[in-house]
Amino acid sequence: MSRRRFQVASLLAWGGTFAAATSGASPQRGKDQGTFLLVHGSWHSAIHWDAVSAILAGKGSRVLATDLPGHGLKAKFPEAYLRQDLAALATEPSPLKDVSLNDYVAAVVTAARGLAQCGPLTVVGHSLGGLAITRAAEAIPGLIHRLVYLTAYCPVRLPSVLGYATLPENARSRFKGLLLGDPKRIGAFRINSRSCNPAFIEEIRQTLYNDLPAQAFAPFAHSLTSDDPLLPMITDARGTRDRWGRVHRTFIRCTLDNVIPIALQDRMIREADAFTPENRFEVKTLDAGHSPFASQPEQLAAILAALA
Repeated sequence: MSRRRFQVASLLAWGGTFAAATSGASPQRGKDQGTFLLVHGSWHSAIHWDAVSAILAGKGSRVLATDLPGHGLKAKFPEAYLRQDLAALATEPSPLKDVSLNDYVAAVVTAARGLAQCGPLTVVGHSLGGLAITRAAEAIPGLIHRLVYLTAYCPVRLPSVLGYATLPENARSRFKGLLLGDPKRIGAFRINSRSCNPAFIEEIRQTLYNDLPAQAFAPFAHSLTSDDPLLPMITDARGTRDRWGRVHRTFIRCTLDNVIPIALQDRMIREADAFTPENRFEVKTLDAGHSPFASQPEQLAAILAALA
């Protein structure tokens, strides 16, 4: 087996989807088109990156979208979710209640170590994925060329997501309207994307995919998991100046986001820039909702490709 085929096989073994230019593609020539590791957010998985991965691969990039523990084909579901017992769904302890931020970080670090041998590595984190990429950069700053926060959490002054959730800048977030049960009791933030209630499904769309029509949203909705573990959201996810703070970083603002409002995105950018004034965010903007990998994959891929 060739070294490149061995690398690809190893990447796939970690879980996720790998894309690279093939003989049928017409990638750009003249410079390395970069290597990307794509990290999803809450309730999502590697499959949600498919359109962006394909576009980047068509430009000649090497791309791995990875599943975090408890997501994608690694997902675990409450029994009540599988049988749609709504009363029990509000109280059944999550099978993911013990999944930690360290588990997420370990998955990202493992993937990054393999990809780094392919060339300068750009690690992209969406939403809650921002926590994992921050801590991964803290662990292996020398292996990551650039971090990209796609409307993602980047705690600096406050330690965790829950701290930022209480700020005035988060007042417009519709996140809480999706949740079933008490996260502290069940150990997870739980949604029901299999609900037969059209009003609830529309609330999911308006929150996560508000700039995507209902029919286009349906495949994404049916690919969501039910549980997102609580522990990563209440754990200190900050990096240090000496390690995370020395890695180049970009923040892609999404102005129509109903999960992380633009005011909160801007606050996290300001805090990070004040923390490492010698290494500030490069800021890009999309007039998009929370999930531009679905609604604007071409525009998002163009931004990422230009950063390679």
